[in-house]
Amino acid sequence: MQLNQTQVHKLSQELRLTPQQILQSTILQLNTLALEARVMQELEQNPVLEEIPPEFENNGEDEPQEQVTEETNEREIDWEEILPQNDDYLPKEEYDPEQKQMRQNQPSPGGLVEHLFEQLKLLSLEEIEEQLAAEIIWNLDDRGYLTIPIENIAVSLNVPEKKALKVLKQIQQLDPPGIAARNLQECLLLQLEQIPNSTDAKQIVRNHFEDFANHRFEAILKTLGWDKERLQRAKEMIVKLNPKPGAALGIGDSAYVIPDLIVEKVGNEFIIEVNDTRVPELRISSHYLDMIANSDKIDGATKNYLKKKIDTAKWFIQAIYQRRQTMIKVMKAIIAKQREFFEDNSRPLKPMILKDIAEAVQMDISTISRVTNGKYVQLPSGIYELKYFFSEGMMDEDGEEISTRLLKSKLQEIIANENKQKPYSDDQLARLLKKEGYIVARRTVAKYREQLKIPVARLRRSI
Repeated sequence: MQLNQTQVHKLSQELRLTPQQILQSTILQLNTLALEARVMQELEQNPVLEEIPPEFENNGEDEPQEQVTEETNEREIDWEEILPQNDDYLPKEEYDPEQKQMRQNQPSPGGLVEHLFEQLKLLSLEEIEEQLAAEIIWNLDDRGYLTIPIENIAVSLNVPEKKALKVLKQIQQLDPPGIAARNLQECLLLQLEQIPNSTDAKQIVRNHFEDFANHRFEAILKTLGWDKERLQRAKEMIVKLNPKPGAALGIGDSAYVIPDLIVEKVGNEFIIEVNDTRVPELRISSHYLDMIANSDKIDGATKNYLKKKIDTAKWFIQAIYQRRQTMIKVMKAIIAKQREFFEDNSRPLKPMILKDIAEAVQMDISTISRVTNGKYVQLPSGIYELKYFFSEGMMDEDGEEISTRLLKSKLQEIIANENKQKPYSDDQLARLLKKEGYIVARRTVAKYREQLKIPVARLRRSI
């Protein structure tokens, strides 16, 4: 039987980000210090943008503080269609439950950004390459890692991905070594490339990274046919590398956290304020607007240049305003979910993940991740990182939902008091937790132990 050949049409969706959309994404994830640095850079680069003198500022009258019980009628941008959905549902790290919640120190992302832009001046880059480099740098987190796919940056600036990768490779050669990596493995390889006589270490990181990370040294020895001394030399070189190259450029221990949000209780309501008073208020220069209005007096090239700069300035101002609105909306949802804690911080937090807030505010999970990552809120009881309010949930033996923060605290307590000559295995830890009323599987214990950065039993054993 012969089948007729038919032409098949394939319908597919492709995420393409406009320059203003990726700008909104970038601005949204900046904390107050980084936003201030970004605004100052934009003022230097865009001549049509200017700072509003203090005597002309409206002291926030156009943007009143919002209450938790109020509904905003502002038109929301459809972030679900704009932002790349490549973030995890859960926070990437947890606070130590035993640690006091008030934080006094925080690395300054502005220091890293300024350091990299100073080095960019030494490179011979074309204009589009400078734009690519700027987008890459502004999307580095406080560890120095690139937080969004490089292809998204290429699409946003309408350039081939190959060109964006070329610029990324150039940035990865800057100081500090390992900067702009997309994962830990790449970060370590970038550092090893600058170390002489590191062939063995590079081979392990490039080809046997999982075995090395999980201490499966026997498997590496068997595969490579090395002796233990050779592996030990490579291991010593690898463990001296810096997994967080960007953190080294933070501010000193005497610095204080600048909260991005301030929440105060007035009566029965919580008042939310975005703490961006350090960030200059911006406007488009009337001088350049007049030039465009009288465009018959300027040549075509100048007219096109000014239009481009004015459009960029409008997008930038809108992105800052949208950041404020989105942060307030997310904070309102967090307060609503954790109302008991905000009323009395001695009460335990309820289990809550990013997805819960995303559903409450009808935004994408990646948006919530950007809002909460590296940002802090000031409460009457202290300053908290927004991630502090998130944790998974589980049931205890009585069927009550508890926060895994409590379980992790108990797990830390058990391990801290164990016999270091005979540390508990994950199976034993699961049984001990069960006696405390926490019904968890061995693999769950292993996951939480790893999140707490506690090694396996054989690595906790002392001589």
